[in-house]
Amino acid sequence: MLGLVREQVIAYLFGATGYVSVFRVAATIIQQLYDLLVGGMVSAALVPVFSDFAERRDELWRVASVVINILALALAVAVLILEIFAPQLVWILGSGYDPALQDVAVEMIRLILPAVFFLGLSGIVTSLLYSLKRFAFPAFTTAAYNAGIIIVAFAFSPVFGITSLIVGIIIGSATQVVLQLPGLRDMHYRFAIDFSHPALRRILKSYAPVVAGLGISIVSVAIDRNLASHTGEQSLAWMVNATTLTQFPLGLVSTAISFAILPTLSQQSSVASQQVTVNSEQPPVSSLQSQATEHESRITYHESPVTNNEFQNTLAFGIKLVLLLILPATVGLLVLAHPIIALLFEHGAFTPADTLATANALQYYMIGLPFAAIDQPLVFAFYARKNTLLPNIVQFIAVGIYLVFAFALVQPWGMIGLVFANSMMLTGHALLMLWLTHTRLGGLGRSEMVATTIKIIVASTVMGAIVFLIEGMLNSILLKVVVSAIVGGSIYIILLWLLHVREAERVWEMIRVRMRHA
Repeated sequence: MLGLVREQVIAYLFGATGYVSVFRVAATIIQQLYDLLVGGMVSAALVPVFSDFAERRDELWRVASVVINILALALAVAVLILEIFAPQLVWILGSGYDPALQDVAVEMIRLILPAVFFLGLSGIVTSLLYSLKRFAFPAFTTAAYNAGIIIVAFAFSPVFGITSLIVGIIIGSATQVVLQLPGLRDMHYRFAIDFSHPALRRILKSYAPVVAGLGISIVSVAIDRNLASHTGEQSLAWMVNATTLTQFPLGLVSTAISFAILPTLSQQSSVASQQVTVNSEQPPVSSLQSQATEHESRITYHESPVTNNEFQNTLAFGIKLVLLLILPATVGLLVLAHPIIALLFEHGAFTPADTLATANALQYYMIGLPFAAIDQPLVFAFYARKNTLLPNIVQFIAVGIYLVFAFALVQPWGMIGLVFANSMMLTGHALLMLWLTHTRLGGLGRSEMVATTIKIIVASTVMGAIVFLIEGMLNSILLKVVVSAIVGGSIYIILLWLLHVREAERVWEMIRVRMRHA
């Protein structure tokens, strides 16, 4: 929620000008650097590997210390290089902007890069907490980050202008770390660098394909930003505002559910795919106990062609829950794009023309939203099986899809061509992951999954038609959004009940249980 407020504050204070666009360029660099060195590693390698050591705390703390120290060195080197080559980065990402804006972008990049250290440390701490199933502490990190930006922007924008956003990012990222540290109060940090540690080798082995996938993704982002700079200096600002409303349901639904089921999937996968190889001659009990502490010396890992039923059931329930929540959100954002953008952003420096352009982009982003939502838990399922190669091969293909559509449509469609290309990339990636889930992980229980999906689509479509009619009958922007949301949401819930969608019943039961224990 605070992420949305953050974007409202940026729109209110600075509008959707060229300065906002070059700020987005600077923010893109630290986000991509974080994703490459830490963010992508969290779900692909850190959580699964840390989870394996969760019951051996001393070894877990040693592994975590090694990871923290090595990543700190890597981040230091990366930041130094990027500080030196900031002008070249701006040319790569925004050659279409005029020279004055490019100079501003260089200054912003050099100021914002230190935030990567805090973001990286926060990512590692989050991984540890997830592996220990201490979910409460990471739940507030994003809110802390956004709160830092919001407070600093309001307090210092009259003095520092748009640079106040960069100061806010640094303070917000540092706050993320501070808030999570109490969750690791029992951790024993060691200043140790051990490149030969078996766990580190496992992390690097799992993460190597992810790095390749992220590398090609970074290239596609760079091309996207550069092409956007040639479609007008405001285009990137409009695209990011629209993306914010796309990311809001993704973060609230898909990301939250995916991270919640990842430790369970990892544990269930271990039960299904690991076999213990023991010598035919049984050694004495004392010998067995001493050997149990050796790093995986008596264990051989075998990946089964299909997962166990518990693994499939967990993944299938996660996907159904994502669809249950994301499809009505998609329909609602599609139908109410203009009034929602106007209500949220059309204040202060944000103009009606900005609203129209942003709403148009949002509607094209909605094409890919449902596919992006189901894609994340599917990818996490492969990560839980220690298979990071296939999802990243798919990433290569998906980026190829984006590039084909982007270069074909950027001239005739401008900014919208880039948005549509992004939706096609997300759609292609999700469809390929669904196919791989069916062929490599045993599927999701096809008949039940299809039946549930059809019911949710029917309920969402009927809801959307009614919301469209209501929106057309009202004049007030506030009423268009509020009344449509209340009536549409109520109709959707009733339709789910009439269609006997079991996942909705399970969600309602979980809510009732929580309310009884509150």
